[in-house]
Amino acid sequence: MPVTAKLSRAFYDRFGDELTNELVEWFNQVDATYRLEFRDLFETNFARFDAKLEQRIAELRAELREEMAELRSELQSELRSGLAGVEGRLLARIGVVEGRFGTLEGRLVRWMFLFWAASLGTSIALIQLSR
Repeated sequence: MPVTAKLSRAFYDRFGDELTNELVEWFNQVDATYRLEFRDLFETNFARFDAKLEQRIAELRAELREEMAELRSELQSELRSGLAGVEGRLLARIGVVEGRFGTLEGRLVRWMFLFWAASLGTSIALIQLSR
């Protein structure tokens, strides 16, 4: 939207309509030229800004991906080491339980043998008495 320069009536009276109109036209041409140059300059600067912004966003995304990959790697290694510790403790507890079952099994075999021997002795005694 161009702005038309207007001069006072006294200016027109002093220099004349032709000269004043020529001066007004020249001011309007200068204004239009500057507006065009500013628009081009603005578009160029905006294009540069947009390109830099896109570049920085791409860099930021790359950094975020890298950080996320490092974090994922750290979490996986911590999880693996934690699970290895839990697995070691679990195997130790299973070994203790197996040892207790082995002890109980040995006791049970002894009691079974004693019961069998006592039953056999009682059966032999009863057979001897019944004869």
